[in-house]
Amino acid sequence: MSLVAGPGRGGVADDQLPDELKLVIDKHVAYIQSLDSRRDELEYHLTEHLRISGIYWGLTALHLLGRPDALPREGVIDFVLSCLHENGGFGAAPGHDPHMLYTVSAVQILAMVDGFAALEKRVPDGKTMIAKYIAGLQQPNGTFAGDEWGETDTRFLYGALNALSLLKMLPQQQPEQPPLINVSAATDHIKACHNFDGGFGVMPGAESHSGQIFTCLGALSITRELDSYLGEEGKDRLGAWLSERQLDDSGGLNGRPMKLVDVCYPWWVGTSLVMIDRLHWIDKKKLTAFILKCQDPEQGGVADRPGDMVDVFHTHFAVAGLSLIGYPGVLEVDPA
Repeated sequence: MSLVAGPGRGGVADDQLPDELKLVIDKHVAYIQSLDSRRDELEYHLTEHLRISGIYWGLTALHLLGRPDALPREGVIDFVLSCLHENGGFGAAPGHDPHMLYTVSAVQILAMVDGFAALEKRVPDGKTMIAKYIAGLQQPNGTFAGDEWGETDTRFLYGALNALSLLKMLPQQQPEQPPLINVSAATDHIKACHNFDGGFGVMPGAESHSGQIFTCLGALSITRELDSYLGEEGKDRLGAWLSERQLDDSGGLNGRPMKLVDVCYPWWVGTSLVMIDRLHWIDKKKLTAFILKCQDPEQGGVADRPGDMVDVFHTHFAVAGLSLIGYPGVLEVDPA
């Protein structure tokens, strides 16, 4: 899967009305399928450090578009397992160091393609090995590092809980076993990242950001503490901050105040609003029109905003955003 941008650009005819805009599903599927055929381009190799994430983005979009078999299942499994290290972590590509983010992408891919049996067949106790790698990255304060070098981020904490839940190895999923991680310490760290404006930051004291809000709400949702922690007042405060991310002129969403809109934020903002039951606080019609204007109607793919080059990252989040707001023909996505 190539992370190369282009060749198309997002944008539709200026005279096309919002009601006339349609999602060009077949062209997006063909665009994603074409990405692995661009191996003679320099950018294909320069983006190798994102390879397994690119597969996850493309595969998720294909599943939501109703085309889960558009990529070869066995080929996907073979590549993912070729990135697995003896310590249970996955690298971005064969030969790359293991990291939490790529391990999470690998687990998510295997879950989507029903590949855990293949993992266990090739790597006995492979699920346990992966779970122990993830658990080994938890820090004394409850958060998780990305790798052996110790960088911490709420993305890594959420990713750890996400992957462990898919592996069915969270303490709540196997109460008869000794817990692999300290869930209470993890959620305490998330709560320490909660800000006065209702949002969450990358660490305690950091500014609120839509992406980090998603990771923190997702973590609290997985651990079943979201509703009890925020309450209705907390949801209202956070919902107000999130709904203010929609800009009147374009209908798109930004990640924090005074920033440009980006087609990835219909996911980061939208899924957070879904988790707190406040999605109706934004204008779905205007947001749908913004997303559709970011697609290339001729060659497929979606850009961050109209006029820019398309890529698989923004294609994935555009489709996921449309799923959240109930666009016809796009399957329902789990917000957490």
